Amino acid sequence: MKYKRVLIKISGEALSGNTGFGLNQEAIDMVINQIKTVVEDGTQVGIVVGGGNFWRGREGTEMDRTTADHMGMLATLINSLALQDALERKGIQTRVQSALTIQRIAEPYILRKAIRHFEKGRVVIFACGTGNPYFSTDTGAALRAAEINADLLMMAKNIDGIYDSDPKINKDAKKYDELSYMEYIKLGLTAIDTTAISLCKDNKIKIMAFGLNDKDSIIRVINGEKIGTIIK
Repeated sequence: MKYKRVLIKISGEALSGNTGFGLNQEAIDMVINQIKTVVEDGTQVGIVVGGGNFWRGREGTEMDRTTADHMGMLATLINSLALQDALERKGIQTRVQSALTIQRIAEPYILRKAIRHFEKGRVVIFACGTGNPYFSTDTGAALRAAEINADLLMMAKNIDGIYDSDPKINKDAKKYDELSYMEYIKLGLTAIDTTAISLCKDNKIKIMAFGLNDKDSIIRVINGEKIGTIIK
C-alpha cells in the first residue's frame, strides 16, 4: 500500500444505499469489505462519517443552529456505531472515539489513545465532528487527519471527483484531475468545505476526492492509483 495511515471521510448518505435515509446493509458491507482488505494489508485507517442519512441540519425548521448541529453530531455517532458493529463482525478490531462525552458507548477522543489503537491494528472511528457547532464533518475530518498525521485525507463522494459544476445537472461539467488548495478556493468550489481545504493547506495534507461507488475505489486510492481529484 502507498499510504501507511489514512483518514477516510464517508458521507452518511453513502450508508443508506439508494434510499437516502437510514442504513442499508449492502451499502455498509461494500465499504467495510474494502476497509478490511487495506487494514489486513497493513494500512492504519481512521474514519469520519457524516450524519446526513438521519439529520440534515435545520432543513424545514426554524431551529437554532447550535441545537441543530448538536443533533447532527449525534447522528454521526449512530453511523459510527453501525460501522463499528459491521467491522467487528468481519473480525476487525475497532474503537469509536467521540468528541462529545458519551462514555457508555464510545471512548472520549484522546489523540494518544487513537495513535495507540492504530499501532495495534485497530480502526478508529471519530464521531461527533469537532464537538463544536458551526463546523462541518469535512472540517472535522481535516482536523483529525492533521492530528493523527495522516498521509492522505480521502473524501469518499457520490460522484467520481470534483467538477466545475454539478455533473448531475450539467452534462458538460468539467472534471478536475488535480487542483492546488488555492485553485480550489479561488474557483469557489463547494464539494468540500472551504475551512477543511484551508486546514489541509496549512498542514500540507493531500486530499483525494473520489467516487465511493466506483469498484474497489478505497483500495485503489490507497494503492496509489490516480482516480478522482487530488488536491495538494
